[in-house]
Amino acid sequence: MNTINFRLIRHLWLFLAVAEEQNFSRAAKRLGMSQPPLTEQIQVLEQSLKLKLFERSRRGAQLTPVGAAILPAVRKFAQQVERLELAIREAAAGQTGVLTIGAISSAMLDVLPPLLEKLRERYPHLTVSVKEIDSAEAIPSLESGDVDLAFARLEGDMGESIGSIPLKQDKLAVALPKGHRFAQMARIGLATLVDEDFVMFSRQVSPVYFDGLTAACLAHGFSPRVLHQTCSVASQVAFVGCGQGIALVPASMKKLAPENVMLRPLKENLHVVTTAVAWSRTRSTPLVQEVVALLGSARQPASTRSQ
Repeated sequence: MNTINFRLIRHLWLFLAVAEEQNFSRAAKRLGMSQPPLTEQIQVLEQSLKLKLFERSRRGAQLTPVGAAILPAVRKFAQQVERLELAIREAAAGQTGVLTIGAISSAMLDVLPPLLEKLRERYPHLTVSVKEIDSAEAIPSLESGDVDLAFARLEGDMGESIGSIPLKQDKLAVALPKGHRFAQMARIGLATLVDEDFVMFSRQVSPVYFDGLTAACLAHGFSPRVLHQTCSVASQVAFVGCGQGIALVPASMKKLAPENVMLRPLKENLHVVTTAVAWSRTRSTPLVQEVVALLGSARQPASTRSQ
């Protein structure tokens, strides 16, 4: 049986600090050590790996192509070690487990707080760790085990290994700059938007969400002319307020829209899933199944979830 190489683990922590600080002096200060031993330990790591990880210069320490290539894996390893340390500390303190949740920012505002309150009541010795993700990260994070549950904009077939439940839906509305020629209309037909510039939620962040909106436009006779792609619905509204186009957004954004943005309902009754919970079937634990069952029992019918 191979033994754990704690020396290598320490060296990787040191490598990560230098890579992030891009300077040996700042990294040493961050680590609470002097610079010469840090420089020596990095040299030992390079010799053991037979790789040059940094280019030293007066400007600091820049990663070599090899160093840049291994940085993402080292960073992920460090995060996993932190999770292990948390689990050990909580176990020593009498806690019964750790549940790691990944969530998009909007889910952290509305869906998660009541769930976390219920979890504290039912499992007083459970530690819940919440991290922010975007929708595109949800499935990879579940498959790698980085999170136990993901709350994101997810629809459609995600494969046999991923289970999901839609938790929140909303009607689509049109966000328009104040003074737009359609701003005084009570309802707007989707086909009316054929000549407009669109601010869309990034396909890279949420492919299903982007493709669903594009498909809805295609079904009404046009392909949207996308001027900007953003990383959040709030950013879509902000771009609209800056006169950079119009946007199709959940109708509930009306309560958050600034005065220079008008939201008008669509004539078509189009809905989008704004939040779903997903989990890995292959990595599922009894605790995950209990939380999923809790969410499923609390889910409201689609007709009452729409706003």
